[in-house]
Amino acid sequence: MKNSGQTAQYFNSPFEKLVEEYDSWYDKHPDVFEAELQAIKKLELPKEGRALEVGVGTGRFAEKLKIEFGVDIAFSPLKLAKKRGVLAIQADTSFLPFKNESFSAVFLITTLCFLPEPLIALKEVFRVLKKKGKIIVGFINRESPLGKEYEKKKQKSPFYKKAHFFSPLEVQELLLKAGFKNFDFAFTLNKSFCVISGDKV
Repeated sequence: MKNSGQTAQYFNSPFEKLVEEYDSWYDKHPDVFEAELQAIKKLELPKEGRALEVGVGTGRFAEKLKIEFGVDIAFSPLKLAKKRGVLAIQADTSFLPFKNESFSAVFLITTLCFLPEPLIALKEVFRVLKKKGKIIVGFINRESPLGKEYEKKKQKSPFYKKAHFFSPLEVQELLLKAGFKNFDFAFTLNKSFCVISGDKV
């Protein structure tokens, strides 16, 4: 694994120490988890080829979306991801350990806000995607009431303290800079969670 600021940031991070607390949040809020899943499924997802989730964490989304491969900088959550059937490895998003054009789809779900260098990560995703492959980015919408609440209270959260929340327009601009085109959008009913897909053409 290539050393970087991202590796240093997540060494001894709450994602390493508080894995069960983070994962159990979804058990306590199953309606939110289901709403986010349905928002992702609103988009046209590739039906063939290998898929990867970057920032796979404990593998909850990967399991439900049948994503075979996952990477995360935090090691401890990967143990749960593997129990959920994900082929998960520890890796820095600024240097994904895969050959060019390895995947038909790459997912980043509630990951972008935690990345110290999101554009570099998106360019790496572009590299490992096949031509006509698709990126799917799910994130907390900063412009929604929930996003504004998260932003206001993030200093009190062990998980979101260093997070940078994005608006849909900002994510689209990052995707454009990384080389993606042909965007589709989907939201949860309350607009708190946004999903954007883009193509490598």
